[in-house]
Amino acid sequence: MTTEEYLELIKEKPYLEADSKAHECMHEMAEEARRITAEINGEYHTLKELRALFSKLIGKEVDDSFRLFPPFYTDCGKNIALGKGVFINSGCCFQDQAGIAIGDNTLIGHQVVLATLNHDLRPEKRASMYPAPIVIGKNVWIGAHATILPGVIIGDNAVVAAGAVVTKNVPANAVVAGVPAKIIKEIAL
Repeated sequence: MTTEEYLELIKEKPYLEADSKAHECMHEMAEEARRITAEINGEYHTLKELRALFSKLIGKEVDDSFRLFPPFYTDCGKNIALGKGVFINSGCCFQDQAGIAIGDNTLIGHQVVLATLNHDLRPEKRASMYPAPIVIGKNVWIGAHATILPGVIIGDNAVVAAGAVVTKNVPANAVVAGVPAKIIKEIAL
């Protein structure tokens, strides 16, 4: 299975069997992602060099307004889509096999985790997975050490407080905090 075939399959497939062709493809993409992230994280790079490396990682050009403070980690890379003006702070971990879309002018804090896969709860099927994409709107701020779980949609202008674990969709203009995250404030525009 090619990367392109995997990316098409993952849009429709609610369950990925362990040891399937899709699972094998995930491992191949992970190998490439580890090589590129090792290069990103292994030495100093200018912003222009980082943008070129990140473009190679995700398989498409990032905008000149993109900013990244390494280290950065992903076990796929090919299913990340970025808007303009996105900033990713150091130590972030993206598990993007099911897709991560990040809107314009979004700020992602230190050591944020974006996870798009859940494993099967049955012990005999534990290596099989349920994929669900994460969609982050425009002008979102995700605080340090927050975790966003599979299938979550975060609305425009929302704020995710530091350390929050987001298990459900976040409406536009909301501030969420806690474990699990709950709305604590509305942003008046």
